[in-house]
Amino acid sequence: GVAERLVQTPLTDRAYLTLTQALYSRMGGSPFGPAGTGKTETVKALAGQLGRFVLVFNCDEAFDLQAMGRIFLGLCQTGAWGCFDEFNRP
Repeated sequence: GVAERLVQTPLTDRAYLTLTQALYSRMGGSPFGPAGTGKTETVKALAGQLGRFVLVFNCDEAFDLQAMGRIFLGLCQTGAWGCFDEFNRP
């Protein structure tokens, strides 16, 4: 079937431009802003448009150094993108 598309707004255009410039420079991105504004969906949509698999991790207090190490190892081995949601919440 037809995949759902993200609504194009000036904000998503700016996020796409910023993230693709970071990728071109061999860097990553960390969109930030209020909850419910579409940051995770924007990253997932960009990954889909670039043909990349993205894994979304909902971070909580159970994440420790060993867990993060295993996640990064897996991301490096597969070439997938990692999206760490709720990363800065207490």
